[in-house]
Amino acid sequence: MKANEQKLRTFLSRERSLERERVLGLQAHEHKLRTFLSLPNTRFVIPVYQRNYDWKQEQCKQLLDDIIECGSNDQISAHFLGSIVFIQEGVFTASGNTLTIIDGQQRLTTITLLLIVIYKLAQQLGQQNIAEDVYLSCLVNQFLEEQLFLDKTLKLKLTDSDDEVLRFIIGPADIEEYRDYSRLLENYKYLRSRVSETDLDIVLQGLDKLMFVEISLDRDLDDPQRIFESLNSTGLALSQADLIRNYILMGLEPKDQGRVYTEYWQPIERLAKEEATNKSSLSNFIRDYLTIRKKRILNKQKVYQEFKNTFEWQDLAEFEPELQKLKQYVTYYNKLLNINKELDPDIRQQLKNINRLKVNVSYPFLLQLYHDFTVKILSRQEFVEVLSLVESFVWRRAIVKVPTNQLNKIFMRLYEDIDTDDYVNSLAQALAKKERNQRFPTDKEIQETLKKQDVYNLQNKDFLLENLENFQNNEPVRIEDNPKITIEHIFPQNPAEEWREEVSAEDYQALGEVYLHTLGNLTLSGNNGSLGNKIFREKRDLPEKGYRDSRLYLNRYLSELDTWGVLQLEERNEILAERFLQIWPYPNVHVEADDDFEEVNIFDAEDPTDKNLEYAIFRDEKLPCTTVTGLYIAVLEKLFDLEPKHFFGTDLARKVKITKEKTELRAPKPINDIYYIESNLGSSGKFERLKEALEIFECEDELSVKYAPESLP
Repeated sequence: MKANEQKLRTFLSRERSLERERVLGLQAHEHKLRTFLSLPNTRFVIPVYQRNYDWKQEQCKQLLDDIIECGSNDQISAHFLGSIVFIQEGVFTASGNTLTIIDGQQRLTTITLLLIVIYKLAQQLGQQNIAEDVYLSCLVNQFLEEQLFLDKTLKLKLTDSDDEVLRFIIGPADIEEYRDYSRLLENYKYLRSRVSETDLDIVLQGLDKLMFVEISLDRDLDDPQRIFESLNSTGLALSQADLIRNYILMGLEPKDQGRVYTEYWQPIERLAKEEATNKSSLSNFIRDYLTIRKKRILNKQKVYQEFKNTFEWQDLAEFEPELQKLKQYVTYYNKLLNINKELDPDIRQQLKNINRLKVNVSYPFLLQLYHDFTVKILSRQEFVEVLSLVESFVWRRAIVKVPTNQLNKIFMRLYEDIDTDDYVNSLAQALAKKERNQRFPTDKEIQETLKKQDVYNLQNKDFLLENLENFQNNEPVRIEDNPKITIEHIFPQNPAEEWREEVSAEDYQALGEVYLHTLGNLTLSGNNGSLGNKIFREKRDLPEKGYRDSRLYLNRYLSELDTWGVLQLEERNEILAERFLQIWPYPNVHVEADDDFEEVNIFDAEDPTDKNLEYAIFRDEKLPCTTVTGLYIAVLEKLFDLEPKHFFGTDLARKVKITKEKTELRAPKPINDIYYIESNLGSSGKFERLKEALEIFECEDELSVKYAPESLP
């Protein structure tokens, strides 16, 4: 059964490889892997633009199982590994050639690890013929250097960190002496644990049956970048940042690759990383950087294509200034990801607050602020004030639950409204002028919302209560740093029966059904378990644990009360709401009434019935549409041109009634030279169909409208 399964995998692997190369228009040849690895004076180089070796144990296990099955079964004549694609770089010494591997790194590296296992095992067993054959034919180039274990003697040259580990593994040292974690080392240990004296001949026979499809590229005749993209589209899981790295480096000569990688790309990769989790945010950084450049929101899956469209370069000297800018901006990004890298305590605290609110869509704007601060356009104090203003704007919107779908566009264009000679005031004016779903909620709106807002189930309730507690407090309390401090319901979620005797029936019902989770009924306590569902006076007077003995500001008002009911809750709520307005103030600016309404996303726009348009903006293009019908046709025309398939055999096709026969429609409108759609719809109906189409095309943020002033109330 195993043999049949392996034959099937071999067949499928071979057919997939050959088919892929046929699609790419390349010449594919089948070879034995051992013959390939034994090429004299040849070096297999993993270029700097490739990712590090990242195969896990499960992939190594599958490969080794296949090799052992091949070696132990005479019915299996070959096992195909897939394709190996390389660029013939030419001479690297007087007598040796370099093959730059652009597809096949993981397999070549794992096979090399297995060969090292065989080499060292054969040495231990005294089988010097096997050890010498494997070592000299597959692991090193014996004639290139007289001394062994030097960098140039190894046939396989990995990227820097992996290459160091590989040379350590093949060397004479005990591998247990290597203290850092390495996927390469872990897989070597696994392979070593699987191969014993009884397996040696079987593994060697299995290795001799390994076949692959060889694709050799000529840098002058082939387009390695195009081929790499095609390989990636067939299933290699590369991130947008990986593709960008390859786009930058692959087209360079090897001598330039090393310098550009070391001087630019390596520090960019390192800085665009969350150090606490070691998680890369490089794709997100480049997306935010391009958002600054292009003034529009980019699809996360199209960052690479946008990068190529923005930076179509041939000459490194012309492109290098862009790399310098990327390197400069990623230093700011690093501080947004790793707040403690910012040394100024006030700036660090503001960034920490914004970070806790999880408004990553503000990063393009914050990057520009950081740049102005770095080049001294923006003073330190102004920077702190601007960050505080951003925090107030975002947090107030979260409290009143303004939809968040406008935030990315707000921050994308907000820098355009800044007067660098009047930085803080101009930003305050710009934010205060925002309306509808882009608005900066007023004091009155905050106060009204907090009266009956469910704060306990708010996403950032800890952030709210911490700040209310710590405002102007020299001994701040951090809930996240102190697990004993928890949120306490003054009127409990499961009140003791005695509460019915403490408050009126009306208050009991209101406290439990209307006010239970509101701000006025919540506090902080390090003794929540002791307070439990006790009546108010018992909570207040509990020795060393009650409200009277608490040092927290949030319990100060409670310590002076004799009872707890709706009246006391509402009074406390007003006190805390006033404190909220002090912590997160509304801009102290005068904004003149403006009858001229701003652009608004179509999903946030008022009902278009009986309204005219001044214009619309779709995918950053201004459309001179003055009627809803004109907008409807113009946008559907562009969407049809973008991806016609969505208009056929779908719900959208039924709703827009697309057809070649205009006589089938009551009010046909052409969307190209062949097809017509129905325009006999009300304005609201047209808007609804446009919204559905935008969702299908994932363009929800790409259409904004501006109503003509005379058509608005």
